[in-house]
Amino acid sequence: MKRIMVTGGAGFIGSAFVRYQLRAYPDVHIVNFDKLTYAGNLDNVREADPARHIFVRGDIADFDALYTALNGCDAVVNFAAESHVDRSILGASEFLDTNVRGVYNIVEAARRLEVQHVLLVSTDEVYGSISEGSFKETDRLNPRNPYSAAKAGGELVGMSYYHTFNVPVVVTRGSNTYGPYQYPEKVLPLFVTNALDNEPLPLYKGGERNVRDWLYVDDHARGIDVALRRGTPGEVYNIAGGNERENITLTRKILALTGKDESLIKLVADRPGHDRRYSIDAGKLRGLGWRSEMDWDQGVTETVHWYQENEWWWRKIKSGEFREYYQRQYGNR
Repeated sequence: MKRIMVTGGAGFIGSAFVRYQLRAYPDVHIVNFDKLTYAGNLDNVREADPARHIFVRGDIADFDALYTALNGCDAVVNFAAESHVDRSILGASEFLDTNVRGVYNIVEAARRLEVQHVLLVSTDEVYGSISEGSFKETDRLNPRNPYSAAKAGGELVGMSYYHTFNVPVVVTRGSNTYGPYQYPEKVLPLFVTNALDNEPLPLYKGGERNVRDWLYVDDHARGIDVALRRGTPGEVYNIAGGNERENITLTRKILALTGKDESLIKLVADRPGHDRRYSIDAGKLRGLGWRSEMDWDQGVTETVHWYQENEWWWRKIKSGEFREYYQRQYGNR
């Protein structure tokens, strides 16, 4: 693989994948195709070598622009997505446009251009909640919110192109990902930055004991790379952190690391359809040689310190559009 198109490469996980590719493979060139929505940020790839990293501003919902950028690439990895459950509950239309129609455009362009590798990045949320045990790739999909339903729809479109047209599609489903450069609508950076400013931490009442499996972003990027390079077309691979924690445990950890007390916790009305527990089995990907390397305590500590040391990155984000969203999401809860 010499030339990889990364859609959504200025976002959180996409930019980590871009940085990893440029670091790990000196002969790889990246075409970074990103719409630069609210969550896309060129600061995330500001250190990328311009000799091996080309940025193209574009929308995967725009077939012609996507096709032009993909021409000449031998692989495409799709991170471009509307990705926040809470926003999908406020309005689902954009999620369907990007997460389903956008994926159709990618696989159709890949079919016409005979791209050799197509990887679609998905989420453990397509399985829905599980009370005991862990989901395997062969378990049925049961998405319970508009975001995860749209991601499941995109997966099905992609796999239909594998079975119908032999487009070499691989799907990965990652667990809750955290780390530097994550837009502060997500719980960890939101709670860290709020705590640093002595603002309330809006914890969903009834969701305090909900469990998520936490995956460090660099481990996720490596897992996607393994699936891309060693995975079998037509297969799905779970990428799990192996770090299941209740939401209240994460909240208390953040408060301890920022030197704040629990008086900052503000219980707010739970979100509709809030899944109780996510858990996936990554044995299939481990069989290809991948391992999650980051210890949860170390990873959360390093992430909190990153936000403490990089206010230049997040302070300009937590204004404008973010403030408007924050008020709509939490103002009446």
